[in-house]
Amino acid sequence: MNKTCNICHKEGIYKCPTCFIFYCSVTCCRKHRENKCGVVKNENVDDEEEQVEKKRKIEGDSTVPEEKIEMLKSNEEVNKLLTNSHLRNLLVIVDKAENAEEIMQKAMQEPIFVEFADACLKVVEPETQEDT
Repeated sequence: MNKTCNICHKEGIYKCPTCFIFYCSVTCCRKHRENKCGVVKNENVDDEEEQVEKKRKIEGDSTVPEEKIEMLKSNEEVNKLLTNSHLRNLLVIVDKAENAEEIMQKAMQEPIFVEFADACLKVVEPETQEDT
């Protein structure tokens, strides 16, 4: 993994919790924050349904059926993982990111996020006998 400061290109020992880039100092952190991390804050959206509808129009209607969502809600492993505040923060960041695919790729470098994604996939797309 590249641990180079994205601002000054020295060794980066700190990681932005929003977009996961590395930086080396308070000065570089401030410069990075001036650029808004590439994450959009949806402060002007009045209605959550309106936000979801906009997302569907942009991405296409690739939603998970409601019965699968209900299965996720009641899955013990998924709920246990969601008690982790770091994971919840990562999910919020991905959800609000303008460049969600890029942020998702960076989030997939976090073991807790990978574990959560795997647990969700086991619920919505369980392995069949042929898959194993």
